[in-house]
Amino acid sequence: MDRVRSTFNSLIKSERYSRFTLQPAEDGERHVEVKLSDGDADDTTEVTTEVAGQAGGSPSFRPAPPRQSRRHIYFLALATLLIFVTGYLIGYISHRKAEPLNTEPETAGGPVPPTPPPFVPAPDLPLQWTDINRLLTQKLTSQAFDKTLRDFDLPSRSAGSVEDANLAIRIFDEFKQLKMDPWTDTHYVQLQTPDSTRPNRVLFGSDVFEPAGYLAYSKTGKVQGKLVYGNYGRQEDLDVLQKKSIELKDSVLLLRRGKITFAEQVDNAARKGASAVLIYPDTQGYNYQGDTDLYGHVHLGSGDPYTPGFPSFNHTQFSPTQSSGLPKIPAQTITAKMSTTLLQNIGGPESDASSGFKGGFDSVSYRLGGVENVTVEVNNVLVNTKIRNVFGVIKGFIDPDRYVVLGAQRDAWGKGYARAAVGTSVLMELAKAVKDMVENERFRPRRSIVFASWSAGEYGNVGATEWLEGYMSSIDKSVFTYISLDGIVMGRGSFTASASPLLHTLIENTMKRVKSPISSGTVYDMMGQSNWEKNTLKPLSVDDPAYTFVAFSGIPAVSFHFISPNTESYSYYGTNLDNMDHLNYQTNHHTSEMTAAAAQFAGLMALRLVHDHLLSLDVTRYTNVVNTASIRVYKRINQLVQSGQLKGVSPAWLSGARGSFNRATESIGRTIVNSDLENQKSCRTINDRIMRVERNLLSPYVSPTETPFRHLLLGRGPHTLASISETTDMEQLRIQLALATWNLQGCAHAMVNDIWSIHDEI
Repeated sequence: MDRVRSTFNSLIKSERYSRFTLQPAEDGERHVEVKLSDGDADDTTEVTTEVAGQAGGSPSFRPAPPRQSRRHIYFLALATLLIFVTGYLIGYISHRKAEPLNTEPETAGGPVPPTPPPFVPAPDLPLQWTDINRLLTQKLTSQAFDKTLRDFDLPSRSAGSVEDANLAIRIFDEFKQLKMDPWTDTHYVQLQTPDSTRPNRVLFGSDVFEPAGYLAYSKTGKVQGKLVYGNYGRQEDLDVLQKKSIELKDSVLLLRRGKITFAEQVDNAARKGASAVLIYPDTQGYNYQGDTDLYGHVHLGSGDPYTPGFPSFNHTQFSPTQSSGLPKIPAQTITAKMSTTLLQNIGGPESDASSGFKGGFDSVSYRLGGVENVTVEVNNVLVNTKIRNVFGVIKGFIDPDRYVVLGAQRDAWGKGYARAAVGTSVLMELAKAVKDMVENERFRPRRSIVFASWSAGEYGNVGATEWLEGYMSSIDKSVFTYISLDGIVMGRGSFTASASPLLHTLIENTMKRVKSPISSGTVYDMMGQSNWEKNTLKPLSVDDPAYTFVAFSGIPAVSFHFISPNTESYSYYGTNLDNMDHLNYQTNHHTSEMTAAAAQFAGLMALRLVHDHLLSLDVTRYTNVVNTASIRVYKRINQLVQSGQLKGVSPAWLSGARGSFNRATESIGRTIVNSDLENQKSCRTINDRIMRVERNLLSPYVSPTETPFRHLLLGRGPHTLASISETTDMEQLRIQLALATWNLQGCAHAMVNDIWSIHDEI
């Protein structure tokens, strides 16, 4: 060995390297270097690990010069073999170094086998949509709702009460147990309630009525006028009275509940000059006891009417102001029994059978009145009330700053079983189910889901509206959909939905996924596949919880309801009869099954929105809505121009904006087809364009204080296309047409996204 070393040292005058590849690394090869250095008998062999591409080198190994003797060549071969064997041993040891050593003492049965390395599972694969659908359906069962519905069935839950506050704390605690990072949102709002010392009264002849029910936000005071029966108080009903020469100015209109909201009834009456309104439940639509009281509100708007357009965090910091939607005349509800006395003695001409004024009372002829005087006295008082909204969140894994909101009202005039208990139960069971899917079933939502429990919903979506007003600067850029859970179970046998057109396709697809609670098919089959839109979709009304999100905030929203066939709503809303027994009667004692189906419907819509790469918002659904509204205005302008009533105005203005809108929706479609939908940045850019559509349909030219529902197509006010097509004021038409045209054109610009692409696209 000494001779070998001596020969080797004489041959190699500098450091020599040999490499042995062990295993590949991410950024190159991994090698073992054997470094052989000149030295004496204490020479050592260094082993270093080096990544290719980093510092270090490997000069070529130099062969022995040709003039060396055979002996030198022999020893050189031995040295080379020695290097090879040494490298092999080093490589072998290096390959085995990851194996744990057996440091345990031997036992009678032999050495303890080495502990295997910890198991590393394969990366989680995302759940497919069919798996998500199946899991959610399995978790939302009627058995689960049997218990939850009982738990949330409370004797009282009025807004701002102790019961309401305790329920808020309970929901907060449950969100906390689910690790949903709960938080609360507190507001101080003005709620109107009856005066306990001075009851509201109706005086008719010798009869004095003091109903317990009332209409919040009515104008207070005492008025007198001729009693006139006005059917439902719709515009067409009041036109019938005027054609029959019934004087409406300074009259007290007696109206039956239904068809339109309390607020719209009072507003229509005030526009005709009436001095007050009385509203009763006619047995034709509300067949319950004659002494049942009605409760409701008459604010033609939403939120606290004494802080319109801004939040009621602390009302003392803002100057006093009032919503333009507050009624200008007193309004009061009366019972069916009280209304019978009034109708029997109202006098005046009889109503025509063809007018639809005939109700369900057999003992009265439904005369139109205009003869006898009646006095209405409303003594309601404003009460500063603290309310709390409660929230919990399940955060998304890719776009956590984009979220869908599921919300339920928890307050009610009485027990509020269908109104509040069902929605709150669904809210909590959905939160549990989705959280469990995230923690235990590998569900990874791309976007976040916010669960919201609102207070003061009975007063006109006060809690939800104050939240929107308080955080609008951030909410409208993050919330892409609101799903209302209020009143989702009203009966059994039919189904209705009201929503932004952006959500119509999602509603259709969800109907095809949810099993019908009354048959073997789906909800889509239940409603008739060929006519599902006609049978299912209803316009958003001003008192719909989803309406505020769409028309006030520009957030796509949906509300839906399982109802009984041939009914428009749940007849026990706004009464003390909204309890478990009456809802069970309406569902044929299948309330739990209906609630489970409703929860599955809401849950699948929400999960679809947070699961897919692209938001399930169909921009093309707005095309027909825009075309229909624009064509109506176009025809109206053409008619006025040809008659000479309107000059200097061209119907082509709005038509051009309509064309731009349609081309902008097509451009989004082309972008989707031509984009890599696996690219997160591309998807987020497209989704941002889609999210702008609803928000940019809000008119920037009207005040939220004067005109809170600013939506160009679905709102209320002179700025809407519907109002422009009906106005008789030519100067107003000229101004509003110009503003509406640019509102629609601006929405088209926003949909194109890049300012340098606007000209080419639209």
